[in-house]
Amino acid sequence: DAGPCRLAHAAGECRARAPPSAPFLRAADLRMTKLKNSWYSPRLGHEVSATRWGEYGTPVLFFPTAGADAEEVERFQMVQALAPLIEQRRIKLYSVDSVSGKALLSGRSPTDVARVQTQYDAFVYHELVPAIREDCRTPGIEIVVTGPSIGAFNALSMICRHPDVFSKAICMSGTYDITKWMNKEVPSDHYFASPLHFLPGLGEGEQLARLRQRFVLLTHGTGRAEEPQQSWRVADALGKKGVPNRVDVWDDWAHDWPTWREMLPKYLGEMA
Repeated sequence: DAGPCRLAHAAGECRARAPPSAPFLRAADLRMTKLKNSWYSPRLGHEVSATRWGEYGTPVLFFPTAGADAEEVERFQMVQALAPLIEQRRIKLYSVDSVSGKALLSGRSPTDVARVQTQYDAFVYHELVPAIREDCRTPGIEIVVTGPSIGAFNALSMICRHPDVFSKAICMSGTYDITKWMNKEVPSDHYFASPLHFLPGLGEGEQLARLRQRFVLLTHGTGRAEEPQQSWRVADALGKKGVPNRVDVWDDWAHDWPTWREMLPKYLGEMA
């Protein structure tokens, strides 16, 4: 028993269960480089897991593909690909369950999916971000956000909705118009979650002013299962609002983990 957390050690990692007031224990205290934690989210109405690798560096929040969990990034060897940056203490990697992605692919109604998107956004902003900042011991630290496929949608949504928190977004092989899984419907909750929908109508104000100080990288391949036009649509929407962005094309690379394992270390190495 370690204070509010019960810890169990296995295979060099630490798994902890803590209340929302202390979602992460500090790696420096535990002599661990990986920590997984789960807590009940009142905003989502169920337990959510988040995992962290590394002890120091720029915090990077990775959103999984589809409806995957917080450790997908490790199973598909992205953590291994990022190991040099983690070990050099340049980045501290976080990942979280893709709750909204799971809802999207569950067959639920578009209205239900959109409601979960709003709840998930609130969870990330009001629960996960404070936990990351507490873990970094820096109350106002800015976070780089990233993800592939549907994870890229979540990364883009987060930086566009919360430019006060997220400094850069690295969006890989993104699917940014996800209404193809929602019968082409756009419930109001989804409108405000989807940058392709809400950015054109976003007026002058603090949110847009802050967003213009951020940077969005949209990168995609041209091989199997890629949809390059999705990235260019987002670039057009961002550009029309004066938001700095860039599209990088990886010729012949497919919509798959080997591509993303090449992309993310390269870009984080440049930005972190």
